Amino acid sequence: MNIAKLMQQAQQMQAGLAAKQEQLAAEIVDASVAGGKVTVTANCAGDVLSIKIDPSVIDPADAEFLEGLVLKAVQEAISKGKDKAAAEMKKLTGGLGIPGM
Repeated sequence: MNIAKLMQQAQQMQAGLAAKQEQLAAEIVDASVAGGKVTVTANCAGDVLSIKIDPSVIDPADAEFLEGLVLKAVQEAISKGKDKAAAEMKKLTGGLGIPGM
């Protein structure tokens, strides 16, 4: 077992992981609920970038309903981003269970 070669491979993998994380932060996912009435756009790093709400679902008498739709769309967008990030990282690491990846 060549330790120098192993260290070099680990450094290459680390550089590849950092590049992939940067790329994923730039990738965008959208999630819509209620037939497209509430749409959340996020990146694959889990940052919510925008929320769009169709005016037809804005009812001052039922703010709780709108809050629920927004929460559901945000959760779905973040989940989609995490799933995409995990799939990309799995490709890069060959399925190795690397903590934090």
